[in-house]
Amino acid sequence: MVLLAAVAVAAFLVTIPTFRHFFDLGVYRGAVRYWLLDGGDLYEYRYQGTAYGFTYPPFAALAMSPLAITSWPVAVAAGVTLNAAAVLLLIRWYFVPILQARGWPIWTPCALLFLGFLVFEPSRDTFSFGQVNLLLLVLVCGDLRNKRFAGVGIGLAAAIKLTPVIFIGYLILARRYRAAATAAVTAAAATLLALLAAPDASRTFWTDAVWDTGRIGELSYVSNQSLRGVVARLDVPVTWWPAGVALVVAYWCWWVRTRRPDDVAGFAVTGVLACLISPVTWVHHLVWLIPALFLLFGASIGDRRRLAVLGVGLVLMSSSIVWLWWAHPHGWAAFPGSNTYVWLSLALLLMLTREVRTPTWESRVAAAEVLSRVRRAGAA
Repeated sequence: MVLLAAVAVAAFLVTIPTFRHFFDLGVYRGAVRYWLLDGGDLYEYRYQGTAYGFTYPPFAALAMSPLAITSWPVAVAAGVTLNAAAVLLLIRWYFVPILQARGWPIWTPCALLFLGFLVFEPSRDTFSFGQVNLLLLVLVCGDLRNKRFAGVGIGLAAAIKLTPVIFIGYLILARRYRAAATAAVTAAAATLLALLAAPDASRTFWTDAVWDTGRIGELSYVSNQSLRGVVARLDVPVTWWPAGVALVVAYWCWWVRTRRPDDVAGFAVTGVLACLISPVTWVHHLVWLIPALFLLFGASIGDRRRLAVLGVGLVLMSSSIVWLWWAHPHGWAAFPGSNTYVWLSLALLLMLTREVRTPTWESRVAAAEVLSRVRRAGAA
């Protein structure tokens, strides 16, 4: 079964023309080489004559500095390996406990799911762009297992890219003040380290580059599957965007404060929120939806209707459907289709937050361990 699925996935990847040629990895590597080896300005670099350059904080450039002395094949191999390792960790953390709790087989479903990650467009693009979002997702979700130093992963991720800052907000809302403080101090320390090591780059980023969304790309580009992208493609007043963001954030705050979810559910919903409210959420950024998809799958087992709905959503998010409107994403006629992933993100947010009971991480692991002991005792 796994072999047949692997052949089908390989055929899909070869047939669907969505290979990105490790473009973003090329930007990272070219920028740090230009900065460290050529003595150029980190934020003036442009990749191969395009308009795209380095957009992350200087600490990210420090973390990526080994790329400056790495050959292109080695850089590609390292990027693919790290992203594959991130996928395996996510499967181990989120999927394996679901299988163990029900006494289901482990290896075949996990192998099939890994292949599914190669088809799911956000993770597929992450691999072929050479992006870092899966690695940042692992840093953030790793804090669910890091009881002693909870917040360190979020802080490091926030210092590398600004999107994970929203998780510090979640920790504050959830009254996890120690973890929030740890995350904030970690992010501040990493940023200060970058300031000391690269004062010019830090000044450029925090006073200029961070405010220039044009450096990232056109907001109306169909790949921007955030609320800001919706507004940009509709050509309506920009004030619609903060209004939409305020509504979604208010709902999130109400849910966290009144429902008091466990951190596994809280992190998952916060990842969905981050995709919706960010000014720019390229399709590959939607890997932040993955924890929510895992939780929704776990909550839907036994309910065929909900599993069917989830399956349709996954098929749509693997189909590259938004690219049908690549040339003409603007206006009300394109409104339903060019924003498909935004609608799916909103649906995921609503479906997951309607779950009254969200079993904690510890209870799922404990249930799996109890079931395992029962099976061993029965075998004895």
